[in-house]
Amino acid sequence: MRPLDLLNLCYIWCKTYQRERKRWIFSTNRSDTTSIRVFYGYEEVPGADQKVFGGLVKLQDLQGTFANQVEQPNILYLISSALPYFPVRMAKMAKRAGAKLVLNQNGVAYPGWHGPGWERANQPMQELTELADYIFYQSKFCKLAAETFLGEYSGKSEILYNVVDTEQFFPIPKKQEKEITLLLSGSHWNLYRPCSAIETLQKVRQVDKRVRLRIAGRFCWEKDVDLAERQVRAFARRLGVAEFVEYTGSYTQQKAVPLLQNASILLHTKYNDPCPRLVLEAMACGLPVVYSGTGGLPELVG
Repeated sequence: MRPLDLLNLCYIWCKTYQRERKRWIFSTNRSDTTSIRVFYGYEEVPGADQKVFGGLVKLQDLQGTFANQVEQPNILYLISSALPYFPVRMAKMAKRAGAKLVLNQNGVAYPGWHGPGWERANQPMQELTELADYIFYQSKFCKLAAETFLGEYSGKSEILYNVVDTEQFFPIPKKQEKEITLLLSGSHWNLYRPCSAIETLQKVRQVDKRVRLRIAGRFCWEKDVDLAERQVRAFARRLGVAEFVEYTGSYTQQKAVPLLQNASILLHTKYNDPCPRLVLEAMACGLPVVYSGTGGLPELVG
């Protein structure tokens, strides 16, 4: 770690320590012990009109029912794929104050995708698992992965898949389509995901010339998003299908509905995806799903 990065980390440690100490001391002295006051580990949870990705999307929905209580909380709810700074320290402070720790477990690091250092990446989740009062596993696959790479958990738990608001995500009547739109959507953390979709497009167009591909979502494998997009565009050119690929960029949860409703088929190319809510949202919008039969996906799609 560079000296500047270390100094920044020390500054964040000190600043967040004082803030969390104050938060949980006040929680201990709280006179109201009957109401549910949930804190999600962040001072502010983005609204549905803001662009987020990964586990933070879950918090956008949750705070609609249980608002993010930054003062005097009695439940700390953490998501394994969207942990705040120093989550173990936060959890220990909360527990000492008498608060309950609820953990949403939706994936762990393992050698196949993380490579060297996967044990270190899992350490915070392992400690949080030991501290947790209750764990929501996002799929049977998530539970199996956690038990395999974090260890057995003897506390209370259940398997709870991602939720979909079917009053928001629903099918719309469609006219006879002149084109078939394949949709690849979500947060793309690896180059193989869009490349697999483009290869699919190339092969399917050999049979049906009406097929096009729409790629929505953020390219995350490079710090420079434009560089990542150039890599994808170059791959599409090499396969001779560049003119049949559309790029719409990142989107908010509000824009996800028309994005799904106006597609023909959802392609989900991620390998071993623990529990993608995108797939559930697509099915709620009436989309057929073509997916990698790995991870938690067979549990969702069948």
